[in-house]
Amino acid sequence: MAARILHRLRHALAGEGGREERARGGSEAEDFPESSELEDDTEGLSTRLSGTLSFTSHEEEDEDEDEEEDGAAEELGKPPQPTGAAAGAEDGEWGPAAERPGSSLLTRQLQELWRKSRGSLAPQRLLFEVTSASVVSERSSKYVLYTIYLIRSGRFDKAPAAIARRYSDFERLNRRLRCRFGCDMAGIAFPRKRLRRNFTAETIAKRSRAFEQFLSHLHSIAEIRRSPEFLEFFFLQDLRAAQRLTCTGMYREALATWANAYRLQDRLGVCSSGRFLLTLAGLAVCHQELDELGEAHGCCEQALQLLEAQGSHPLLGPFLQAHVHLAWKVGKDKRRSEARLQDLQEAGPPLQQQPTLKECLIKEPLE
Repeated sequence: MAARILHRLRHALAGEGGREERARGGSEAEDFPESSELEDDTEGLSTRLSGTLSFTSHEEEDEDEDEEEDGAAEELGKPPQPTGAAAGAEDGEWGPAAERPGSSLLTRQLQELWRKSRGSLAPQRLLFEVTSASVVSERSSKYVLYTIYLIRSGRFDKAPAAIARRYSDFERLNRRLRCRFGCDMAGIAFPRKRLRRNFTAETIAKRSRAFEQFLSHLHSIAEIRRSPEFLEFFFLQDLRAAQRLTCTGMYREALATWANAYRLQDRLGVCSSGRFLLTLAGLAVCHQELDELGEAHGCCEQALQLLEAQGSHPLLGPFLQAHVHLAWKVGKDKRRSEARLQDLQEAGPPLQQQPTLKECLIKEPLE
C-alpha cells in the first residue's frame, strides 16, 4: 500500500512542480533530477502523512489492496486516526503504550506452545560410542583397550561419562548375561574371538562397531539393563578404584573417579541405589578433605533427600552427622538435620557408637 501511495504522490508532485516551473518562466534544471525528485517526494510524504510511516505485513497489505479503490482519496488526504494502543504514537515513534495488538497475541501463543512442548518432549535415548581404541602392551600380555562414552540423545553433557574396557571384559559380561537371560540373549550377536590379526585397524574398527551395537541391544531390554551384571559392568571398577584411592589418601585422584562413577550411574538411571549413596559418600569425603566444603555439603543434602523416605539406613546417621557439621561450617540451616539426628539417636545406638562417613566408605565391601 505504501508503494502505491508513493507512486500516486510522485505523479501529483511532479504535476505541481511542472506548473511552478512554467510560472517562473523556465528556470534552469538541476544537476541531479533523480535526487531532486526523491527529496521532493520525501517532503511531500512527510507533509501529507504528518510524519508517520507504517510498514505492514503482507497479510495487512493484501487486506488494504481490497479496499484501495474505495478509500484511495481518503488515504491521500487526511491520515487515518489511530485507535486503541496505537493512539499513543506521535511523530512516527512507537512508545510502550503503542505496541501492536498482534505482537502480544503472538507472545501468548509462543508461551502456550512452549508450555505444551515441555510436557511432550521425546524420550531420551542412551547411546554408546567407542571414541578411541589403543593397543596396550604389558609384560605378559597385549590387548586393545576400548574407550566408550555414554551419551544421552537430545542433551548436552558438560562432562562425559566414559569407561575403558578390553575384549575380555565384554566377553565376561556376555557370558554372565547368557547364563541368566538365555532367551533374551538368543538374538543378540557378540563378536567372536580371533586367534590372529587381533590388532589390525580393520579388526579394531569392526569390533568397535560391534561393541556399540551389543551394548545398545542390551540396554533396549528392560530386564537386562536393570540387572546387576549389566550395571556393574559400567561403574563397579570405578567404585573399587575410587575406594582404594580414598583409603590411601589420594583424594584428588579419588574425587575424579568418584565423579565419573556418579555420571555413569546418572546416565544409566540408577540414582536411588545403594551404590549411588556410596558414591555420594565418596564425593562428600573427598570434597571435605580437599577443603571444598560447599561441594561436600551439597553431596550430603542430595543423599539425605534420597534417604528421606527411608526410616533406617546404614548411611543415614553418618550423612546426618556430616551434614550438620558442614552446614555449621558453611553457614547453612542445620535444624532439620539436627532434629532427624536426635530422633535417630533416640531410636538407635548413641552417637558415639555410630561410624563416620569416611569409616563407612572405607569398610564398605565392593564385591
